[in-house]
Amino acid sequence: MTSETGLGVFLAPAEFVDSDHPEVQRFAAAAIAGADTVQQRLQLLYRAVRDSIRYNPYVDFRSREIFRASSVLQAGNGYCVGKAALFAATCRVIGVPARVGFADVRNHLATPRLLQMMQTNLFAWHGYTECLVEGGWVKASPTFNATLCKKLNVAPLEFDGVQDALMQAFDATNARFMEYVAQHGAYFDVPAKFLLAEMARQYPHLAASGPTLGSALEDDSAA
Repeated sequence: MTSETGLGVFLAPAEFVDSDHPEVQRFAAAAIAGADTVQQRLQLLYRAVRDSIRYNPYVDFRSREIFRASSVLQAGNGYCVGKAALFAATCRVIGVPARVGFADVRNHLATPRLLQMMQTNLFAWHGYTECLVEGGWVKASPTFNATLCKKLNVAPLEFDGVQDALMQAFDATNARFMEYVAQHGAYFDVPAKFLLAEMARQYPHLAASGPTLGSALEDDSAA
């Protein structure tokens, strides 16, 4: 638990969790229209980020912009860390302390296209969001949009604004889907310089070539 005196950094704009960006602020305001409680606002912000920003793992892992909330919003698509940064930024817009958490996950149902790109089903430094709710940090992962979940035969991950909502362990047929294998803690801002170096270390083929398989998402088959 974080003391009240230490919450300022989780409410303030940061370089990548840029909650002071006008477009991020407009996006947040539009998403929470009509909501009366903090819980309802968090639910609406989560769904807005989850579903209006399409999941795209074929980003350029040489670019810092893949981590920046406003850049992901403007692009309309992003991978897990960028979407987590955007959700954290919108939480800060409405006055809810938020930070970006990281974990290594194993994707047991990754498509052949994604496995071809990654050359492994272990995705290092997967990003999610933590927001402070009633004195405790709650985890939420807005990564996979609902239309993509339908194609993957897994129910969309819902966040009620109160309890943790991390990636689904099983799909609709009870087959293993996502497995968390290591936790790396949470940060007030995306550690972009470190992540770029870490991606280059763990996935040198991605850092060397960029999104060689393309980033088209017209059929939501990017996962």
